[in-house]
Amino acid sequence: MDVTAVVVGAGHAGLAASHFLRERSIDHVVLERGEVANSWRRERWDSLRLLTPNWQSRLPGLPYDGPDPDGYMTMGEVVDLLERFAAATAAPVRTGTEVTSVRRTGDGYLVTTSTGPLRCRAVVIASGACNRPVVPAFHEAVPSSVEQFTPFDYRDPAKLPDGGVLVVGASATGVQLAAELQRSGRPVTLSVGEHTRLPRMYRGRDILWWMDASGVWDQRYDEIDDLTRARRLPSPQLAGTPDRSSVDLNALTALGVSLVGRWAAVRDGRALFSGGLRNVFALADLKLHRLLDTFDAFAGGTGERFAPTAVPPTSRLQLDLGSGEIRSVVWATGFRPGYDWLDVPVVDAKGRLDHDGGVLPSPGLYALGLPVLRRRRSTFIHGIEDDAREVVDHLAGYLAGA
Repeated sequence: MDVTAVVVGAGHAGLAASHFLRERSIDHVVLERGEVANSWRRERWDSLRLLTPNWQSRLPGLPYDGPDPDGYMTMGEVVDLLERFAAATAAPVRTGTEVTSVRRTGDGYLVTTSTGPLRCRAVVIASGACNRPVVPAFHEAVPSSVEQFTPFDYRDPAKLPDGGVLVVGASATGVQLAAELQRSGRPVTLSVGEHTRLPRMYRGRDILWWMDASGVWDQRYDEIDDLTRARRLPSPQLAGTPDRSSVDLNALTALGVSLVGRWAAVRDGRALFSGGLRNVFALADLKLHRLLDTFDAFAGGTGERFAPTAVPPTSRLQLDLGSGEIRSVVWATGFRPGYDWLDVPVVDAKGRLDHDGGVLPSPGLYALGLPVLRRRRSTFIHGIEDDAREVVDHLAGYLAGA
C-alpha cells in the first residue's frame, strides 16, 4: 500500500478527519483539487457570512479566540480559520490534486488522481454536500434574453444586468440574495416553496444558541423518526449580518420584494407559479412556533411569538419572461454532492451516498460533512468534531480487524 488512508477534500470535514487520523498514528494524505478551503474561496458570493455565530466556529483543538464571539465570519475569515487549522495540525494536504476515480481493489482502494494513482486501505469522502447547484430541467426553456445565474456564478449585484430579478428559492441563500439585490435598487420577485423560518434572535439570544443549549442539535441520527426528511430539510432563513436582523419573508416584503409561489414550469416563454402560498406560509409558521415551544420548555417561561407570515393580497401565477420585466434569474434552488469519480456502488438513484452515520456499505469507505450525518449539527463547522472522531474510531477498528 502507498498509504493507509486517503481523505478526499481539504475543507473543515477533511481537515478534522486528518486531525483524528494523526492522533491515532494512521498514515494518510488529504487530496484537494484546489487549495485548502477551496469552496469557500471560489464558490461563494462576496458578501456571504456564516449563519453561525463566531463562538461556534471552532475545530478540534482550535476554539474561537477572537474579539467578536457573537459576530459572524466573512468568507475570508473562514478561509483563514481553515488555513490555521491545517497548519496547526500539520495536515498532509496535497493541493492541486483532483480525484478522478476511487474503486475497490483487493483489500483496499485504488485512488486515481490528476497527479498519479494511490493505493490505500481506507478512504474518507469529505468533498462536501454542496458541490453542484441544483437547477430544474425547465431552465432550458427560459428565453435567451434572460440571463441565468447560480450561487456559484453570483458575486455581487453589479454582475447582473439592470432590471428585474427573479430569485428562485426561499431558503438561506435565496432570502439573502433577494435582500441584497432589492437593496441594490433592482426590483426582485422571490419564488417561494417549502422553507424553514427562524428569527435571528429569540429571548435576547441568537437562535442558534438555543439550538445548541437546548440539545436540539445534539440529537443523533439514529434517534430521528424520519431521517431521510431530516437530511433534506431546507436551510433556515437566516443571515449573519452585523445588526443581527432577521431575513424572513415578512422582512423581505417590507423591503419591497414581491412574493410568488413555487416556480413549476415554463410555457410559451411564461414562468408559471403554483398557488397555495397561504398553506406554505402556515406550515413554516407552525414549525417555527413548535421549535420555540421546545426552547421555552427547556428554559422555562414563554418568549415572544412572531407575527404570521403575511400573505400577499394578490400573488401572480405567471410572468412573461419575454416582456423585459425580468432581466435575470438567480437559481437558489439548493445544492447536491458530486460523486462522478466514485466507482463503488454506494450512491443511490438520486446521487446521494448510502451510509449509516458516515459508514458506507463498502468496507473501509467513509463519509463526513453531510447533513445530519451523525447529529443534527453535522453540517456546521462546530459539528464536525464529534462526527470526525467517531468515524475515525470506526475506521481504526476496521484497520485493526475489529
